[in-house]
Amino acid sequence: MRFFRKSALGAILLVLALVAAACGGSGEGDNGTGGDGSQGSITVGSDAFPEAQVVGEMYALVLEDAGFDVTRQLDIDSREVRLPAMESGEVDVAPEYVASLLSVVDPEADLSGSVDEIAPILQDALSERGLEILEPSDAVDTNAFVVTREVADEHDLSAVSDLEGVAGDMVLGAPAECPDRPFCLPGLKETYNVEFSDFRPLEYGAATVQALSSGAIDVALLFSTDALIEQEDLVLLEDDKGLQSADNIVPLVNSDTGEDVADLLNDVSAALTTENVTSLNARVAIDAEDPADVAREFLEDEGLL
Repeated sequence: MRFFRKSALGAILLVLALVAAACGGSGEGDNGTGGDGSQGSITVGSDAFPEAQVVGEMYALVLEDAGFDVTRQLDIDSREVRLPAMESGEVDVAPEYVASLLSVVDPEADLSGSVDEIAPILQDALSERGLEILEPSDAVDTNAFVVTREVADEHDLSAVSDLEGVAGDMVLGAPAECPDRPFCLPGLKETYNVEFSDFRPLEYGAATVQALSSGAIDVALLFSTDALIEQEDLVLLEDDKGLQSADNIVPLVNSDTGEDVADLLNDVSAALTTENVTSLNARVAIDAEDPADVAREFLEDEGLL
């Protein structure tokens, strides 16, 4: 279950950006020149982390190529900011994650099962909001608990269940929401009988990895497609009891966007896999390439541009 930061400032900035885009009338996005407008105007949004920005840029590029006049909002602070903007029609399209989104729109929903089982439940929950998901991709990005190679060897760790019995002497580092999220501390206790001696709230990403490498924490929560896992030779513990759910990347759209948009975005989804998304993340997060360049090259290689 993916975590996202909440920020009132982010909400204010998003509203100002959307108003400015509407008043400008050009339809040109922040990261591109826009299409010729023959298919109409559309706003593509994404949350402000590399994976979402790359996939959001893919959506924008294929829509521009088809003749849509695209406005980009690819730096939205959180889902809590973006969803209301999508419900109001200020943002039309964005990449999402099936199980994480369902946990927000229906907190009481059963999130166990495959993506084929969860997606219809999510579709029903979205209908009253005027939103819908398209075809989920095969790319899955979910919470991942990782340790250093040294800690894995010392305690013979390869799966989350191996933490039982040793976690009592360990510190977990994860986003501040972890104690309240069912797929983090509560789920670890309920599903794995794992309780840590301490919890340290950390900003996701490099800060978490640095804390892990320095020994300030013993176990860290990252995203499963994070390129830092391979780069830093971290050990991703297998979710052997299935705590995490089906967080397949999926296009979320306003219900009135039309079949032409759906066809274009479904083609993008069909090209995404966990492996290629992980590689694309590395190019942005580690090699510091521009998400727009990474997205364009991928689409061209896949014959989608």
